[in-house]
Amino acid sequence: MKKPLYPVSDHAVVRYLECVRGVDVDRLRAKIGKAAEQAIDLGACGAISGGFIFKIRDGVVTTVVHQNRPDRHTDRSGVKRSRDE
Repeated sequence: MKKPLYPVSDHAVVRYLECVRGVDVDRLRAKIGKAAEQAIDLGACGAISGGFIFKIRDGVVTTVVHQNRPDRHTDRSGVKRSRDE
């Protein structure tokens, strides 16, 4: 898909999912929180559940990524790639 000419905020995307697509964001938030609850209680920086990694910082789940999919911003060694690669 071609990148839009103008940026769209995360807030706008969430509102679109709620209003247009009918996604229950609060229910999703509870499901994510439940999946990471034990790891947060233990002070971990992440949790693996259902094939996903829940990354945690300061007791907050900050992102969710596929467990077996490499981060698109880093190579396998975790080193940030340049945009020219």
